[in-house]
Amino acid sequence: MNEIYKISKTIGEKELIVETGKLAKQADAAVTVQYGETVVLVTCVMSPEIKENLNFLPLTVDYREKTYAAGKIPGGFFKREGRPTEKEILTARLIDRPIRVLFPEGMFNGLQVMATVLSSDGMVDPDILAVNGASFALTLSSIPFDGPLGCVRVGRINGNFIVNPTYDDLESSDVDLVIAAVRDGIVMMEGSAKELTEEEFQDAIKFAFSNIQDIIDMQNEIKSEKGKQKKDIELKNIPEDFIEQVRQKVLEDIQKSYELSNKEERMQALDGICKKLIEEFVSDDSGISEEDIRTAVKKIESEDIRRKILKENIRFDKRRFEDIRQIQCEVGLLPRTHGSGLFTRGETQSLAVTTLGTGSDEQMVDALEGKSYEKFMLHYNFPPFSVGEVKPVRGPGRREIGHGFLAKKALDYVMPKEEDFPYTVRVVSDILESNGSSSMATVCASSLSLMDAGVPIKSAVAGIAMGLVKNEDKEVILTDITGIEDHFGDMDFKVAGTKEGITALQLDVKIKGVSKELLIDAFKQAKMARINILNEMDTVISKPRESLSSYAPRVSVIKVDTDKIGQIIGPGGKTIKKIIEATGASIDIEDIEGIITIGGDSEDSTEKAVNMIRDLTKEVKAGEIYKGKITRVEKFGAFCEILPGKEGLIHVSELADEYVKNVKDVVKIKDEVKVKVIEIDDLGRINLSLKQVEN
Repeated sequence: MNEIYKISKTIGEKELIVETGKLAKQADAAVTVQYGETVVLVTCVMSPEIKENLNFLPLTVDYREKTYAAGKIPGGFFKREGRPTEKEILTARLIDRPIRVLFPEGMFNGLQVMATVLSSDGMVDPDILAVNGASFALTLSSIPFDGPLGCVRVGRINGNFIVNPTYDDLESSDVDLVIAAVRDGIVMMEGSAKELTEEEFQDAIKFAFSNIQDIIDMQNEIKSEKGKQKKDIELKNIPEDFIEQVRQKVLEDIQKSYELSNKEERMQALDGICKKLIEEFVSDDSGISEEDIRTAVKKIESEDIRRKILKENIRFDKRRFEDIRQIQCEVGLLPRTHGSGLFTRGETQSLAVTTLGTGSDEQMVDALEGKSYEKFMLHYNFPPFSVGEVKPVRGPGRREIGHGFLAKKALDYVMPKEEDFPYTVRVVSDILESNGSSSMATVCASSLSLMDAGVPIKSAVAGIAMGLVKNEDKEVILTDITGIEDHFGDMDFKVAGTKEGITALQLDVKIKGVSKELLIDAFKQAKMARINILNEMDTVISKPRESLSSYAPRVSVIKVDTDKIGQIIGPGGKTIKKIIEATGASIDIEDIEGIITIGGDSEDSTEKAVNMIRDLTKEVKAGEIYKGKITRVEKFGAFCEILPGKEGLIHVSELADEYVKNVKDVVKIKDEVKVKVIEIDDLGRINLSLKQVEN
């Protein structure tokens, strides 16, 4: 039986406890990571064989939250966990992105990392534990891994940075930043903020980096005690002499393809180059595959593009390093939608459409930490035609969910508060063309679309993607990277924000970390680009429209005494159903504070529902005149409903000045009359007068 080994260190306000040797012992390595009362199990396994016909690392990362971890039973018919939630998908991406760059080049063995939440205290987000757990497990395993790395979340409350804030802390924090780093550099960063400046973000990064060093120290210590010998695996790298042979044949043709301004034509030219090489080199006894040819061509293309940038200071499309491609903006292009925005930057184009809904359109999120409701949704779609491909169209993949989440975070801070704008808002970004940073194009298009819809956002938001090409002697930061610069470059650094500050960012690298000093320069260059894009957007629409689309629903919010809510709902919901049927409006009631949200397809339906609810809750006052309807006629007088559910008696003596022998001679059932409240007695009975109004 394996010996159990445990290590702990205080990180922030809690102990980080890591244990190995107790659970999942048939995995190559397994650890549990605990922080507070949240526990995550992380395992890693590698297949012994290389997967054939691949030119990428076949790494699979899965993250799952067991509902039992929070003492819950899943909802639904089957009563078991189903397909991954968006939170689980986003966390799996969070684990994947920093570890992927730390495996050896040419490693094509199947590899799986699994993180499972076993216990959740509802205070600590398990995502940080899962990232750290992946590095702990890989460091302990026999799998080649160029780690360790550490990961922390940073918040800031009242100007003071805190590490690994709780959910409650984040409610008061003006930044939510996740950073993963190795000993000497940052490998992943993702976060959102309330218009923090570049300098404030730099301070947050420095604070995180210092705390990460303790987590790396823990991994080195546990590795020295329990780490396995790393396997000497076969790395599938194409021989340099073959690459040189291909280079001599096709370099000139590859360089000619750069002169084609259209991306599709350029891809077709490169495909033609590969096909000629395949015909020449690939055979049953050559030992060379089609993938080898395509990998060799990509390597030659990468080396040439990087050489031009580093040695000749020439970008692929002849721009200067800090230049942005041509920008075009348009709003209001779709006549029946509530708001629309089209943003085009070079060969990347996003069409964003805003739809306004009522409270019934909110999205319920059932997570380990409890249920919550989203009034702002942003969904990102990436159809295959956007890159000239033919593929089956299925549900959104991990990439689409990740890009949509990043764009939503960029806009969250500028969205109006519910009390100021009681609408549910959904934005859909359809990428119509893609050649570099469609997620940042989504931010820009969505900002335009929201303003076109009349959503009172605080400020316009724009985003830009920064790249990096680096060797031992030189490093070049690129603004507004194209797809090819992203593919062959060393960094993808997305920064979004307003003219005042940053609202979201995301960093991924393809090398073993970038320095804090390099990021300072990237922040400065990104700010200049962001301001330029915002200025371009301002020429089309500089502030939200003052009125909503005529096709948008009309929503009103009223507040009533909580003891009146039962009266509005009525027995078995009879009263509220009657209002909905009569007006066509939707009505959402918040019991605790007595807030009622009414939404209708038109102002008339909303106003009618509001008036009916106000009448239900209105207090009858003596001396006031009401328009009512006769509901019953008796010998001694008539009963009149002056407000919904509130009747009073018009005594026969109050029907007319003269003597009334028969009540029906003056009023009949369903007659509408104006009456005056002359008295409300001690028992709450209402006495009315018809003759005092007429007089």
